[in-house]
Amino acid sequence: MYTPSSLATQAWTPSVVFSDVDGTILNTNHCVTKTTSAAAFELHKRYIPLVLVSARMPEALDVIRQELYCTGPTICYSGAYVIDGNGTELLSCPIDTSQANETYAFITRTYPELTVMAYGFHNWFVADRTDARVKREETVVGVQAHEVNLQDVIASQGIHKYLLVGEPDAIERAEAELSAAFPHLKVVRSSPILCEIMDGHVSKTVGITCVCKHLNVELIQAMVFGDGRNDIDMLQAVPESWAMANAPLELREAAAHITRLDNNHDGFANEILTMLKRVQKSESTEK
Repeated sequence: MYTPSSLATQAWTPSVVFSDVDGTILNTNHCVTKTTSAAAFELHKRYIPLVLVSARMPEALDVIRQELYCTGPTICYSGAYVIDGNGTELLSCPIDTSQANETYAFITRTYPELTVMAYGFHNWFVADRTDARVKREETVVGVQAHEVNLQDVIASQGIHKYLLVGEPDAIERAEAELSAAFPHLKVVRSSPILCEIMDGHVSKTVGITCVCKHLNVELIQAMVFGDGRNDIDMLQAVPESWAMANAPLELREAAAHITRLDNNHDGFANEILTMLKRVQKSESTEK
């Protein structure tokens, strides 16, 4: 058995590694570096699943998963939608339809300066694809949004997540006011310019717990990495938790460890490779 601080000095092999995506396993150009890909391959060789835990939709993770040798489950929409390696649904927690309609009406009425994006299952919906914020997001994630009447989609398909995009002051205000107005929803800023809205039961911890059950492992056997406020709950749930060096103070205080390097200098890869080298050294000594 190990303690949350033991990984720095003892050889220990996780049964699964969970990682946030943007700001954690990707650099600020939203790319997987060669070093990170190499570290992921080392996990793959040891049959240690690397599971992405992201606010993104499944299709926005496809290329990244290939670059990181991820063949197992994926956690999308910050835990609201979980699928296995074949795309079979393991967990789905959409926003209640009436609540989704009420929330959308409140947002459009109260925050006309914000861009509203809606995500359900494998689809991304917006009211205006010519919006510069939509265009930027399409470039970042490599997926094209569907321009629709959002109220029609809410009624017919269901929504796992709203994403609000805007200036930091407006996003901070929206987070506070929406949390107060809709206490049964999960409202959290994932970055200074992004705010996610999901069903109140959704969290990344729920997502990783679902995957652990699917893989027949315990949370105490996991290793987890994150950098944003929507990662705090899973960092607190897993003993071997790592906040990125580029993470804000509240996140670094929530984690058991802080990576030596940030996401632009392969902070994730450095800790993975260091851990595996320690394990290899221990194995060589035992022989």
